[in-house]
Amino acid sequence: MTSPGTTSPDPSPGFRERVLALVARIPEGRVMTYGQLALLAGNPGAARQVGFVLNSLVGGSDLPWQRVINAQGRVSTHKVGFGDMQERLLMAEGVSFQDGRCDLATRQWWPDEARAAPPAPLL
Repeated sequence: MTSPGTTSPDPSPGFRERVLALVARIPEGRVMTYGQLALLAGNPGAARQVGFVLNSLVGGSDLPWQRVINAQGRVSTHKVGFGDMQERLLMAEGVSFQDGRCDLATRQWWPDEARAAPPAPLL
């Protein structure tokens, strides 16, 4: 709940729940991006808000938060002190990094109901 004069980082009601439900479904050894989660949770362009949602899990969660990376295939949590741990957790699941990047073409996961959702690669 927010105080008067502040705004919630969630762009719509239920956004947090939708994001967390998607994260819970990411299979071991696969990843999703912040922007992809925002798109599938119904708020395209809300990648930063997805980061806020995941950051709220600090203190313990059974959700596989480590499986969420940025659109360049990199871990973004180095800034908050969890980057090395996130990379180690992903590598333990079979995700490899070359020059700090994971190959999204082979590791990115899309739920079956969103198979038509992946956009064409930009690069």
